[in-house]
Amino acid sequence: MAKKLYLIKLGEISLKGQNRNFFEKRLRHNIKDKLRPYHSTTTTQKGRIFFYIVEACPDEVIEKALTTTFGIVGYAKAAVIDKSYPALLAKAKEVLINSPFKAGVGSFKIETKREDKDFEKSSYEINCELADVVNELYPNLTVSMKNPDFVLHCEVRKQIYVYTSTFKGMGGLPAGTAGRGLLLLSGGIDSPVAGIKMAKRGMKMDYLYFHAYPYTSELALEKVKTLASLIAPYTQGGRLLVIPFTAPQLHIRDKAYEEETTLMFRAAMMQTASQIAQNTKAEAIITGEALSQVASQTLPAMAFSDSMSDLLVLRPLVGMDKEEIISVAEKVNTYETSILPYEDCCVIFSPKHPITNPVKEVVTAHYQALEMEELINDAINNIETFYYNAKGELFNFETEEN
Repeated sequence: MAKKLYLIKLGEISLKGQNRNFFEKRLRHNIKDKLRPYHSTTTTQKGRIFFYIVEACPDEVIEKALTTTFGIVGYAKAAVIDKSYPALLAKAKEVLINSPFKAGVGSFKIETKREDKDFEKSSYEINCELADVVNELYPNLTVSMKNPDFVLHCEVRKQIYVYTSTFKGMGGLPAGTAGRGLLLLSGGIDSPVAGIKMAKRGMKMDYLYFHAYPYTSELALEKVKTLASLIAPYTQGGRLLVIPFTAPQLHIRDKAYEEETTLMFRAAMMQTASQIAQNTKAEAIITGEALSQVASQTLPAMAFSDSMSDLLVLRPLVGMDKEEIISVAEKVNTYETSILPYEDCCVIFSPKHPITNPVKEVVTAHYQALEMEELINDAINNIETFYYNAKGELFNFETEEN
């Protein structure tokens, strides 16, 4: 069965000590999970994963999978050559004919890494003779060691690997190596970015959406489902938990002090998320809050909402400004969906003059007086769950399991 090879460069994983094999094993699993049902195999050598996959798998499918998998610093599709110098020169010529070099103008560089020091030629000799191959094919190209337009890479290991185009990965650690979280997914710009940032640190997660139908429309729910499909490749899949939260929010709107309603909404959501996390085996709650971005994101307000959770609350965006967050959202392709004009429940019920500097003891007493437990339990009992695989595809969990 014909196969093609991708060389995958590891970053932070290479710095791990005795646990390095654990991280590499998870990364290999995550890559294969995204590329099912195509058959693939992997081996690991000195900071590289050698990923072989059947020719039938389209390059664009492979590249999308590798680009959205944390733990990868970079990758390249490479030609494999038996350790023969004449074979290297012949294969290099073949690779160059079907590469960006064929533009025929600009500058180039040869970059050789000779892991096998017993190979018959030195790195310098290989560089010189491969440069001759380039000049023979494309005489108008000039050499540039600092800022070349094209680079021909050669790695001499147990076999020889030649490639021209390299792609940048997302870095970080493989999702699934640092516990499990529960992301509060609102449908805005911030929360998808927060989830992806925690996935970059190795966290798997599920996504919790508070749905206040009919005050938020079914289009708002569809928007969130789309966002879940966009972030699932980065988190290696996950469950979207849609909780009907209209009754708790109406209760707060009618019973709480008006200026405290947003604060009480956040407290109720945090209490609810903390209870749900026990069922999803989450060890932390993730939010998209950034310090002082809105009235409910001041230090006293966040400290109050944290007090409603038995779990660690992570805010990966806390020190970022909006422009920085938008930049990440654009990079991971969630921005255009996030700005669709369907409001979330907090926006619809927000007061004109929200409190920004609450006294914890006072607002805690006010929240307890609302007696939210029964409303929250009823909402939890009516959660609807959507399952996303590592490709971001919605699937039927029972069908997949059976």
